[in-house]
Amino acid sequence: MTQPGNSETPAGRRIALIVNPKSAKGKWLRLPKLREYIRSTFSGRVHDEAKDKTGTTELARRLSLENDVLIVLGGDGTMADVMQGVFEAGRQNDLVLGLIPLGSGNAMRRSLRVPKQIRKAVSLLETGESKPIDVIDVGGKIASLVSIGATAKTTHKKSQSKIPGLLGHVLASRVLFTYPREEMEVDLFDGRDDRGRPFEQKTLKLKLYDCIVNKINYFGYNWTIAPKARIDDGYLDVTFFDIRAYSYVFYFPLIYTGRYQKILKHFKVKRLVIRGKDLHIQYNGEIMPVRDEIELKVLPKAIRVIGPR
Repeated sequence: MTQPGNSETPAGRRIALIVNPKSAKGKWLRLPKLREYIRSTFSGRVHDEAKDKTGTTELARRLSLENDVLIVLGGDGTMADVMQGVFEAGRQNDLVLGLIPLGSGNAMRRSLRVPKQIRKAVSLLETGESKPIDVIDVGGKIASLVSIGATAKTTHKKSQSKIPGLLGHVLASRVLFTYPREEMEVDLFDGRDDRGRPFEQKTLKLKLYDCIVNKINYFGYNWTIAPKARIDDGYLDVTFFDIRAYSYVFYFPLIYTGRYQKILKHFKVKRLVIRGKDLHIQYNGEIMPVRDEIELKVLPKAIRVIGPR
């Protein structure tokens, strides 16, 4: 295989590929032809030894110190874990990431316009170019999508389930029917409102069903949760669902396609602090311990990722 990102990647760059063997219900372990293709393409550079989230982060931290390009074979959670390791190693300004989608949701894949097919994604690593993207710092964790409230509670429920994939998500989503609106105080900094008017600081007291903070447009399974998000505009895209559970469920088809979000409170900010009681939080499909306060801030053009020209 030639070096990823030929237009900006000099010959001789060191490459490693990190596999999440549990992505997509263990597809890596179940499909020998996939393993054979990846191992032959990335001869001697495939690492699938990580057993869990902590192991993936540590593996990425170590490999980022030894390589110039890290390629992720997995989904949104794996991508977040790898980015976390890169940032912990302090290599985010020097290293390039590539993505071969193997997860269940693959929201990052869609926002980066990486092909879904494995062979086409591998080809893109050779023909594409690396571009700087923003990420979210959420309580010290690196993410591209965050939610606080009902959808995060669903993720918490899913993490406790033994049923994998889409069916597990559907069953966990039953909490959406009964999740109550919670009183929250939100401080917004250095932003613009939905009419484009700038402000330095704004405090809102809201009763929220859900709060979505994204850099990418999607949740998993093609859910257009944040249609106005941009991966490189230097702002967090914040949408407040100040509605009741029955409205959320009734309008869900419009929420899924991103149309309902047009009538909700929406802001672009560089930092926000949310206060409440026992806040449920998820980032890139990973859960955080419940807490009463969380700070999120944008890290603009923080890392380079290979995408189409």
